[in-house]
Amino acid sequence: MHMTTKALVLRQVDYKESDKILTLFTQEQGKLTASARGCRKKGSALAAPCQLLAWSEMVLYDYQGRWTVKEASTERLFQGVRDDLERLALGCYFAEVAELLAVEGVASSELLSLILNSLHALDKMKEKPLALVKAAFELKAMCLSGYEPLLDGCAVCGRTPPEEPRFHLREGVVHCAACRGEMGEGISMPLNLHALRAMEHIAYGDPKRLFSFSIGGEGLTKLADLTEAYLHTQLERGFQTLDFYKGIQTGGI
Repeated sequence: MHMTTKALVLRQVDYKESDKILTLFTQEQGKLTASARGCRKKGSALAAPCQLLAWSEMVLYDYQGRWTVKEASTERLFQGVRDDLERLALGCYFAEVAELLAVEGVASSELLSLILNSLHALDKMKEKPLALVKAAFELKAMCLSGYEPLLDGCAVCGRTPPEEPRFHLREGVVHCAACRGEMGEGISMPLNLHALRAMEHIAYGDPKRLFSFSIGGEGLTKLADLTEAYLHTQLERGFQTLDFYKGIQTGGI
């Protein structure tokens, strides 16, 4: 069985002397694993399209349930991401999250579009703070994976907007600071109205305009801290690529 599809390389592992095992995010079948034989040989036509974070058109061959890359041509390499270590680390974090959320053999066009648009933002939208791009990706990824938060008003008293708003990480709802005692156990993080409005735009707005908002200062700090904590709380795990990204930011790498 042959399949022609466009695919994003989410992960690569060197195998044998010149091969790679790739985790691909395909248009037709969502996440799948494929071998790219000889792609590490000098002059291989598969070398560029089988790079990490490459968006490529591929011809895949399935034999007894195992996929192999037969042919491939590069559609986009997101060169502006590759040329900047901080952006590359963040792009790898997006790929690690997408690999976790994508389902083997099940198409997920919205999640695929999200990571492609996020890589485009890293590549071309240099005016956008990295923290904004990261926060938008994290929260939208949660929304697309069944963890969409409730942001319309206080989950306890219904006040809109909540007074001194806070966000409960486990429950995924906003509430007034005075209503904290009714929310039960778990961490509630403080917001301000700028961060709350940004969250509403990310969660409920047009996906094609995901990054078309501005926020800075304390609002961006609160937004970025919250979306990261929400993703980690709901998925109950950390990410090595995020640790690497933070190490670059702090000068630890």
